[in-house]
Amino acid sequence: MSLSLDKLKNKMPPVAYDRLVDSLSRTKSVTNNFRLGHFLSQVAHESGNFTVLYENLRYSSNRLRVIFPKYFPTVQLANEYAMKPEKIANRVYANRIGNGNEASGDGYKFRGRGYLQVTGRSNYKSFSDYIGEDCVESPDLVATKYPMDSAIWFFDRNKLWSLCDKDDNASVLAVTKRVNGGTNGLADRLTKFRFFMKYLNS
Repeated sequence: MSLSLDKLKNKMPPVAYDRLVDSLSRTKSVTNNFRLGHFLSQVAHESGNFTVLYENLRYSSNRLRVIFPKYFPTVQLANEYAMKPEKIANRVYANRIGNGNEASGDGYKFRGRGYLQVTGRSNYKSFSDYIGEDCVESPDLVATKYPMDSAIWFFDRNKLWSLCDKDDNASVLAVTKRVNGGTNGLADRLTKFRFFMKYLNS
């Protein structure tokens, strides 16, 4: 089945459409319109309709305690980090996903970027190997040059494509659980999937 890319040209922001066309030229994973529809619906949801390229870590003290209770067990500690994205990232991402300790600065350097938020030194290294360019040395490339490629890499790495070969709500649910870790935003993901499939199937 050939992909119906031309039918999406006016259904996405122009820059996102151009990135999609470019990225699809480098992968053999997106083999049918079902896969493309699932992929785009998840990416559109996660990135605020292809607009969010960097993780937003500007959290208030209260939000820190809700989102990262493990790392901010007291109000006093949360107050020290509130509204300081670099400090927050360096704490919550320290000593995991390939990052060094809080003082290393790895947490902020390798914070989430791209349409599906590549996070952590080890994931930046894996993506660098995949794309053939050093995104560990230049992590902003994930947001500026490879936001779509990094999302395709995420689907490849997590073996999601086999879940994307059907046009039904159960498939959207299965993919959502793998992308999100739960069912957050499921209604919007379903709506977006129907939106993209409407044009891909027309």
